[in-house]
This record gives sequence, structure tokens and C-alpha cells, in this order.
Amino acid sequence: MPQFKMADRLAALPPYLFAEIDRVKNEVKARGVDIISLGIGDPDMPTPDFIVDALYASAKKPENHQYPSYVGLRTFRAAVSTWYKGRFGVDLDPDNEVVSLIGSKEGIAHFPLAYVNPGDLVLVCTPNYPVYNVATGFAGGTTKFLPMTDANNFLPDLDQVTDAEWDKAKMIFTNFPNNPTSACAPKSFYEKLVKKCRETNTILVADAAYTEMYYNEAAKPISVFEIPSAKDVAIEFHSLSKTYNMTGWRIGMAVGNSDLVKGLGKIKENVDSGIFQAVQEAGIAALEKGDAYAEKFRAVYKERRDTLAAGLKKIGIDFRLPEATFYFWCKVPNGQDSKGFVTKVLQETGVVVTPGNGFGSPEAGEGYFRIAMTVGKEKIEEALSRLAKM
Repeated sequence: MPQFKMADRLAALPPYLFAEIDRVKNEVKARGVDIISLGIGDPDMPTPDFIVDALYASAKKPENHQYPSYVGLRTFRAAVSTWYKGRFGVDLDPDNEVVSLIGSKEGIAHFPLAYVNPGDLVLVCTPNYPVYNVATGFAGGTTKFLPMTDANNFLPDLDQVTDAEWDKAKMIFTNFPNNPTSACAPKSFYEKLVKKCRETNTILVADAAYTEMYYNEAAKPISVFEIPSAKDVAIEFHSLSKTYNMTGWRIGMAVGNSDLVKGLGKIKENVDSGIFQAVQEAGIAALEKGDAYAEKFRAVYKERRDTLAAGLKKIGIDFRLPEATFYFWCKVPNGQDSKGFVTKVLQETGVVVTPGNGFGSPEAGEGYFRIAMTVGKEKIEEALSRLAKM
């Protein structure tokens, strides 16, 4: 049988750290152990009925059965613009500063193809969603990780980047509220970063998928575009996935600098055919009527957060109390390594958590593990009970 060598870009991918965890998970499950998965950032609550109903009604329209526009329905882009204005006080031109995405992951993965040439430097704040550095590699770029540590409140130290690196950098990826650390960035951080990007002609790529999963109404996460000059250099990626429990629907948006939005659109018109229009019309319903539901979801996650925080304290596990997102960033106890600890927890308790060294730079996440609050309060209590017996 012929053997086919995969492209070098695939061979250069970092090792799949979770393969061994998946193997152990299957072994534990085969022993009859009830698995409690706190590993995947996928909401367990269903999409609100009014959004499903909107999809059903739209799917019956014959005009929605044809190829959609790759940039998205104008009505959807206008709804995004209206939502941004109401939520962040940001003005967006729906014709030039908004593009629809088949989920924000798709847009983030494609964006470097529009601006990164082989050998270009890309800065990635880490621990991070792995797509940033993987997409950079697929475009032929080189990643420099900017560590985010507990000592700096899990913000990158921008002053550690040399002038030569800033001058060379094509773009910088940020993600606040952050997955996996749950940290939020203050306005002062964005002001400094936007200023630096304008001075050095660096594209600022802001992943803002978790802004609506916050726990303090008085300190809601902000958009980078609340900095007036951010549109000179920035593009922001957002999604309906976490806000309205629509992960499987694959609908999101990128907004901001018109040239950057256009560049991403140019890639998309050559690699995809847009989002099913009925899904976009359901997305419009979510953006127009979904805020009350998002508030209810936050209340559920806050109860889970408080339950998990109290339980982890009793067990003696150090953690970062989430300011936003549905993730806990916890320190591995007793000097164990991340992968070894996670494997031990799974083998002995049937509880799945995620090793910190799987998020971007392995060094930045080593010594930590992530818990996702994507099961009900009772399951969380059961997981805590099992962990306490280790």
C-alpha cells in the first residue's frame, strides 16, 4: 500500500497532549466508572428555545437554502453593530467593519493567512487557546510566546518585548477574559498595548469570546474598541457560542479595522461559502433578545463557581477565582507535573480535568490544571467529593 507523507506544517504541530488522557479515560470508563468531565469548555445548558424557534422558522424559507454571502447577511452584520453599540458603546459600520464567521475559531485560524508571510514574527500571550500559534505556523510565521504569570496577574509584560521584536512583529494575539486562566485585562493594559501597536505598525488581534461570562456587573470585561484609537490597528473576534450556549451552531463575528476585516473576508471568499442564512437569522434573534438569558446563564455559573471554590479550598488546592469565563486555573499540588497529576486524578477518581501545559507554551502552563464548570452543581459536588478522597 502506498505511504503518503503529510505536509511539513502538520509534522510541525505540537504533540497532542490529550491523546494519552483520552486513552486513560476509555480505560477508566471500561471499568464501569462514571466519568465526570470537567475538561471541555462546552456549555451543558441548551440553546434558548426562542433561538431554536427562530432557526426553525428561517429554515423553512426557500430563499435561505441557497449559497449565503461569505461576509454574512447585512441584517446579521447590522445586528452585530447594534449589539456592540449597546454593550460596549462602540460604533461599527456593518458594511465595512463587520464580517460573519463560522465560529470565531474559524476566523482566528484563517486570519494569519491574510497578513502573515513565511518568517514573519507573531507574538502570542500565553497560556493561550492553541489556535493562535497553530494558525501562525500554518501561515509560515514564527511564534514568540509572551508569558502571563501569577506574579503579573496573568497579563503579559509588554516591556519584556524588545524594540527589535516589536519592529519585526506582524501581529500580537491577546485573549481577555482569558482561556484558560480566566484573567481579565483592565483598560490601562489595552491603552498601553494599542499605543505600542500604533507606534510599531503591529496588528492587534483580540479574542473576546468570553466577555459575557462575567461575575461582577460593576466590572464587566471591555472591548479593545473602547480605546478610541484601537480601530487603527485592531481586529476583535467574538462569538455567540458561550454567550447564548450556541457552540454547535458555529456562528461568530470579527469586527474592527476595515482593512483587516476586508483581508479576512478575502481569505473567506476563497475557502468557505458563508453561514447558513437560517443560522444567521437565529443569531440575529439571539443578539436582539438574548441578554436576559445570558444573565440567567451567568447566575448558574456563579453558583457553580462558588460551590467549586469552597470545595477546592477544603481540599487544599490553590486556584484563581474566576473574574469571568467558566474556567478555574488551579495549581497542581505537591510539585507534581501537570500531565501526571491529571492522569492520576482520572485513574483514581474518574474526574477529567485539563493539563495546563496543553495551552500554548508548555512552560507557561506547567504546574497548573484547568477545570471547566460545564456540569451541574450536583456533579461538581460529586467531583469534589471524589477529589477529597485522593
